[in-house]
Amino acid sequence: MPTHLIILAAGEGTRMASDKAKVLHEIAGAPMFIHSLISAAGLDGRRVLVVGHGAEEVAATAKSFDETMLIAEQKEQLGTAHAVAAAAPALSDAGGDTVILLGDTHFIRPETLEKMQDLRKGGADVVFLGFEPADPARYGRMITDGDQLLKIVEWKQAGEDERRVRLCNSGVAIAETGTLLRLAAAVQNNNDAKEYYLTDIVEIARAEGLTVKFVTADEAETIGVNTRSELASAEAAFQSRARAAALENGVTLQAPDTVHFAYDTVIGRDAVIEQNVVFGPGVTVETGARIRAFSHLEGTHIGDGAIVGPYARIRPGTELSSGAKVGNFVEIKNAHIGDGAKVNHLSYIGDADIGSASNIGAGTVTCNYDGVFKHRTEIGERTFIGSNTLLVAPVKVGDEAMTATGSVITKDVPPGGLGVARAHQENKPNFAKRFFDKLRAAKAAQKKG
Repeated sequence: MPTHLIILAAGEGTRMASDKAKVLHEIAGAPMFIHSLISAAGLDGRRVLVVGHGAEEVAATAKSFDETMLIAEQKEQLGTAHAVAAAAPALSDAGGDTVILLGDTHFIRPETLEKMQDLRKGGADVVFLGFEPADPARYGRMITDGDQLLKIVEWKQAGEDERRVRLCNSGVAIAETGTLLRLAAAVQNNNDAKEYYLTDIVEIARAEGLTVKFVTADEAETIGVNTRSELASAEAAFQSRARAAALENGVTLQAPDTVHFAYDTVIGRDAVIEQNVVFGPGVTVETGARIRAFSHLEGTHIGDGAIVGPYARIRPGTELSSGAKVGNFVEIKNAHIGDGAKVNHLSYIGDADIGSASNIGAGTVTCNYDGVFKHRTEIGERTFIGSNTLLVAPVKVGDEAMTATGSVITKDVPPGGLGVARAHQENKPNFAKRFFDKLRAAKAAQKKG
């Protein structure tokens, strides 16, 4: 039977002091609720996102990551059980089990979810995830007897003895889908906050004779985000884990604390990452590549043995093939750079295809935008583009051709040919001296006046 997913992402997050929904704030380049989706990537059922504040924007963001995501709107935020009830129509005929994750609790490991699933397979009707934080603060407390979960008490409702309990509720749970929806619908709001707490299903389930158990996870997995400070801490925690994983997988990080990863960065073994490198979303770096200091990459694939930087910006849609080189103060966007091709200095290459073993001289610009449309530049193999060449797209430079330094190329250059497009130089004797003497005299007269 499939295992479905509900992500609760309806909260406003007033302590974020923001005009946008809390779950849209990013960790490692992705809205925080996307990390919950990634944690549950191994689940094979329907995925339901419960939205509320900023519903339209949150839903659109979710669809951009996963077109199959089902959206349920919680028009009034009346508690977590009320949020699960909002998801009920999307799962009423689903069968199987359903996992509940929170949109702001984003580091749950797949292995932890597997432990919860194993308890379900072993006969537990409902399973909750607990943790023991360094500071239990105002978390709900989990009251247990051996491996049985007796109840979860919200901090506001807890007595002094219950508040001394260190096992806290993470908000993550799993149950058979029909059972979960039925229990959530039975929750009442007879508490001081007048909210429908999902945690109340523990006692409701036990009263029905159902078995309720729990598993525990490290506090680092259950970090929630309610403030900008907690968001910064979550970002730091993600980066620390990503750096450690990269090192463990055979990547050289010359100054690990200065390298920033995105949620989906992939780097092959024996790649070398120098200081102060930032990876935006969608980057893959193959084995043996080197990313030199102060470079920024996003939406790109870096081939084996390629070299990028220092001070390079690689933008979305870029493919650097094996052994390609992109040097200092070069920007590449939506371009394919062939095997062993070089773009070494002070250039902009956008919407272009550059053949293998070609050399792009310093100061080269592909003029790809006419103010309305983007146009493509095609450069062949073993081609030499002279320094300070402007390539006005659409234009083609053939295999083993070249352009003269300082040319503005507006017509195709045939294979093996030379493109020259610059004005004839004319020297005017003594012009500069006369010209500046005239200007200085005018400036002196202006001061006297």
